[in-house]
Amino acid sequence: MGFSYIIGWPAISALGVLSVYLNKPLLIAIGGPLLYGFSHLVFMLGMYLAGYNYTKIFLRWATRVAVEKWMSKNT
Repeated sequence: MGFSYIIGWPAISALGVLSVYLNKPLLIAIGGPLLYGFSHLVFMLGMYLAGYNYTKIFLRWATRVAVEKWMSKNT
């Protein structure tokens, strides 16, 4: 799961810098979403390999955070 963070935003930032340096905007326009999607798949694989218990804990936490944000916007 930690590897997905390394290939996530830092790699997309590096790709953006490379895109500007080479003057090729399609490099980040196409490569950015592909790299982010790959990072997401690596994270999901990490959750699968971590096992059911840790995935359940993570999903409960993510649900709680989402509901708290939603409730704070509606008050």
